[in-house]
Amino acid sequence: MSDAVDFTKQGAIGVITVNSPPVNALSAAVRDGLGAAFDKGQADPDVKAMVLLGGGRTFIAGADIREFGQPPKGKPFHEVLLAMENSTKLIVAAIHGTALGGGLETALCCHYRFAVPAALVGLPEVKLGLLPGAGGTQRLPRLVGAEKALDLITSGAFVPAPQAKEMGIVDEVGDDLLAGAVAFAETLVAENAPLRKIRDIPCEADAGLFDTYRKANARKFRGFLAPWKCIDCVEAATTLSFDEGIARERALFMECVTSPESAAQRHVFFAEREVAKIPDVPKDTPMKDIKKVAMIGAGTMGGGIAMNFANAGIPVIMLEVTQENLDKGMGIIQRNYQNTVNKGGLSQAKMDQRMALFSSTTDLADIGDADLVIEAVFEKMELKKEIFAKLDGVMKPGAILASNTSTLSIDEIASATKRPESVIGMHFFSPANVMRLLEVVRGAKSSPETIATAMGIGRKVGKISVLVGNCFGFVGNRMLHGYTGEGTFLLENGALPQQVDKAIFDFGLPMGPFAMGDMAGLDVGWLVRKARAADRPTNEEYGGTIPDRICELGRFGQKTAGGYYDYKEGDRTPIPNPEVQGIIEQVSKEKNIARREFSEEDIVKRCLYPLINIGAQILAEGMAMRPSDIDIIYINGYGFPAYRGGPMAWADAIGLENVLADIKRFHAEFGERWRPAPLLEKLVAEGKNFASLQAA
Repeated sequence: MSDAVDFTKQGAIGVITVNSPPVNALSAAVRDGLGAAFDKGQADPDVKAMVLLGGGRTFIAGADIREFGQPPKGKPFHEVLLAMENSTKLIVAAIHGTALGGGLETALCCHYRFAVPAALVGLPEVKLGLLPGAGGTQRLPRLVGAEKALDLITSGAFVPAPQAKEMGIVDEVGDDLLAGAVAFAETLVAENAPLRKIRDIPCEADAGLFDTYRKANARKFRGFLAPWKCIDCVEAATTLSFDEGIARERALFMECVTSPESAAQRHVFFAEREVAKIPDVPKDTPMKDIKKVAMIGAGTMGGGIAMNFANAGIPVIMLEVTQENLDKGMGIIQRNYQNTVNKGGLSQAKMDQRMALFSSTTDLADIGDADLVIEAVFEKMELKKEIFAKLDGVMKPGAILASNTSTLSIDEIASATKRPESVIGMHFFSPANVMRLLEVVRGAKSSPETIATAMGIGRKVGKISVLVGNCFGFVGNRMLHGYTGEGTFLLENGALPQQVDKAIFDFGLPMGPFAMGDMAGLDVGWLVRKARAADRPTNEEYGGTIPDRICELGRFGQKTAGGYYDYKEGDRTPIPNPEVQGIIEQVSKEKNIARREFSEEDIVKRCLYPLINIGAQILAEGMAMRPSDIDIIYINGYGFPAYRGGPMAWADAIGLENVLADIKRFHAEFGERWRPAPLLEKLVAEGKNFASLQAA
């Protein structure tokens, strides 16, 4: 046996414990240890049954994905599972923490499964662009039926132990892990229970199930590879013998594991874990205990942000200038919760519980005892500075003062206070109660404690917190301006909104720049452009002519039933508008631009390569700590497809030399906005890519 696995005995029950912290992943050492432990139990005449459990905080959380793509080491996993399933002595899996992926597949090869109530089981491989490759797609349908297995495997959902027992995944649920599992094993031995093999259970499905399932999920699974292969595997479980199904599963697993989609999704998996690491804010940096939050502004953003805290059980006091605004904002929050209740996503009791955490006021003095105050008012610097100056006078010492600004300088906002060390940006994304991303914007004087607290409270309310630097637009919106700006230049050059949006949708984003603009509201960008008009360099080509003229007609997007597109009442389907096309063609004429045709590839490069180029500038300036941080921002805040890994990982996949060649071509044709980032040129010259910067 290896050091990763122990074998002990409790009476006639052999106890096999995996001790490979932090999550007992199925590394080569664990696989070797399991093989040796089962052999030892088989060979010991005093052992009548065995119990398999994980030491520490969990059972077996899954495969060691760092081994993927590496030369094979250790005992093959399928051999370990086969030996378990064919054991002449009964084996009980004792599950606590999580039994995920390969962990659940291990448990399914045991003859019985015992779990504590808080345990979770699931097959989340699809989230890594993979499918369960150790029999999960063949055994789970035999336990729960093909339809439920499809839902569990294609979603990667985690199932709590009590529900898993109802479904038949778990046989027994009890409070005491080891004692309960040993007692269960002793009972099974006493009752001469059979060595139950899931592989022997017949598996059937209703006619048409798989075709119907594929059609129903076509949009949801668009662009991904793994969900479709998962469906193929479950279908194989119903049409082939078990051994043939296993062979099919292995073949399709290899297709997935070698695919660019899976490589991208595995990159995202690790990138999400990297964002929490801040070199100058160590893990042990003290964090303030946020017991109460104050929200300045009860509009769409303020209400959505506040819901995150109430959902996490943190009381929120809402502040508005008038009672009318407060009532309107609280009414929207209540309707949002009620809609979730009506759809079955929340119980009425839970809604009532969350609503009870809200209080409201129009008096600034009432919020002074909050531990964190978040401002979410209009994107106007003078207004924000006025508010922060007032907050400085009323908030208790040590309170964190945060702004939800999406573009403005945190340092300038902090300058209105005598406590700049307590000021930070917390840029939530709309709709704030749904979107996972939180950009935490550090000011020049933001203290490590303030940064650690903002990052931590973001995670506590279910967000992916990413620390960014203080520049116009920070990371996400700074890059977005290049993306949307190039989209409008494409319109001037000859494209139409529907052509650009289709190319971007086909690439994998949920919508193109013009449909997105209509949804967000074109008036927001119009206000920003007007506010910055005096500061715009005179030699800079202006890309706002078309959207400005559309806004001048009162067309602000879906909110006015018309922007780049028209919209019918109650329907968000964009309809091309002839008047908008006329504006586009007129601007081309005024600028003496000969309109031409564009391929989808041209459109994708023109719209998305600015993300890469500006991303390189951001990295060089230190506004993002890592290329993967940018990827996480763009996937979770802007809908960049996870199966492409984010813009920086996508650039690496294309080849930075190829990206740079196109950017140089665009620079020669379109001017300064396409000047290649020096970091991009440097990486290409050195034969490196963005991934090489991760460890730097």
